[in-house]
Amino acid sequence: MVILRPTQKLQAALPTSVVSAQSDTALGDWYVNRIVVHRQPLLLLVSSCSLLPIVVPAREVRSLPRRLPALVASRLRRLGIGSSLIDAEVAAMHPVVVAPTVDRSVLGIVVDFARSIPYYAISTDRGAPGLAGLEDWLAETPCHAARAEGKVVFPNRTAPELLVAKWLADHPLQPTRGARVVVH
Repeated sequence: MVILRPTQKLQAALPTSVVSAQSDTALGDWYVNRIVVHRQPLLLLVSSCSLLPIVVPAREVRSLPRRLPALVASRLRRLGIGSSLIDAEVAAMHPVVVAPTVDRSVLGIVVDFARSIPYYAISTDRGAPGLAGLEDWLAETPCHAARAEGKVVFPNRTAPELLVAKWLADHPLQPTRGARVVVH
C-alpha cells in the first residue's frame, strides 16, 4: 500500500480518508500539490522519504491514484534504477490510498520546489528540456540543508539508496572482496 497525500487545494478532486497505516514502499508516502507555471497547470508530487519530485501536467486529477504507480515507475526508469527494484516498488504500491497530509517538513519541501520551478528556464541551459529536465534539476536540489552534513538529502541520490536498502535487504548482494556493487 502507498498513501497519496494531496494538499488542501486538491482535496476536492481527491477526497481523503482517515488512514492509520503507513506506506509499504521504499519511497514512502507521495505528497501532491497543484501549481501553475507560465499559465500551465501542473501536479508536483514529492516522495516523503527521498523527496524525489515528479512533475506532470494537471490533467485527469481524479485518476491520479490509479496512475501513481506508472508515474513512479517512469520516473525511476529515468533516474536509472534497475527494473527489479522498480518492479518491487510498484508491486508494493497497490492499493493507493488517499489521506490528508501529516508531515509539515515534506510540505515545506513541496513549497520550496514549487517556488523554484519558475526559475528553471532562467537558470539552466543544459540537460533535457521539458518536465523530465525540470524533475532532474529539482532532484539535484539539496534538501534540509540546515542539517548536519550527513543529514542533507539529495533526492536523486537518496531514492536509489532507499530502494536498494528496502528491496535488496531480503536478497543482499554478495560482492567479492574489493568489488564495487552497481545496481542497474
